[in-house]
Amino acid sequence: MVDSSKVAAWRPHVRGIEEVFHAYFTDHAYPRHTHDTWTLLIVDSGTISYELNGHEHGSMEQLVTLLPPHVSHNGRAAGPAGFHKRVLYIDGTMLTGIGPAVDTPSIRDPLLRNRIHHLHGALLRRGDELEAQSRLVFVLERLQRHLHRRVTAPSSYRDPSLARLLRDLIDARVVAGLTLDEASNTLYADPAHLVRSFSREFGIAPHQYLIGRRIDLARRLLLSGLRPSDVATAVGFHDQSHLNRHFKRMIGTTPKRFATDRLVIAPELDELT
Repeated sequence: MVDSSKVAAWRPHVRGIEEVFHAYFTDHAYPRHTHDTWTLLIVDSGTISYELNGHEHGSMEQLVTLLPPHVSHNGRAAGPAGFHKRVLYIDGTMLTGIGPAVDTPSIRDPLLRNRIHHLHGALLRRGDELEAQSRLVFVLERLQRHLHRRVTAPSSYRDPSLARLLRDLIDARVVAGLTLDEASNTLYADPAHLVRSFSREFGIAPHQYLIGRRIDLARRLLLSGLRPSDVATAVGFHDQSHLNRHFKRMIGTTPKRFATDRLVIAPELDELT
């Protein structure tokens, strides 16, 4: 039998995530094992059958699965087509409530699943760690509410002064960059409250604001004659491809074309005498 399995794993530069693991398996069966982390799993196709604490469960596309640390489980495809999954292994100290996770490892929450999906997207893009950190805090917040059986809407409390302080902090660190942990420690604020306050005050997430500031700076440098490869690192992007991705999404063209496709303005005709 041809092995058609595909796996990809890496450790992102995001505190709290020990490993990202994407896999497609057709006939692989996990033996019983444990992790010292929380296992946060979404399935993109197929169904996974597993046993946790002596009870049979299933993971499928509509669900979020959260397996607690230090509790043994196994896993296998529930059908011949196999399964495709995306997993985050989260530091064991980031969540509390092992008991509820053992009792109910499957969570039916479309909003949570969508947040996890977008978090994986950010983790795939090197250089977008602030976005990944911001998305992670809201995933953890909602997971914790499920574990405490209190899935309610977050407070609508506004904190404009805190939002302005974070904006000033980002403005001072446009090129150097800023992690959510650094901002939280500097401003003595909970990370989720920090991101939520900023977004409510300015209508844009902190990572989007930072990208916008970097793009503005990049435009000025490109028009002054700097090469795109030099501009990328000069304004804080990881590399030129990182700059290209965000620049084209925001401006509608590449940095190279922006710098070279100049508007030709005809000289004004002398007035007839």
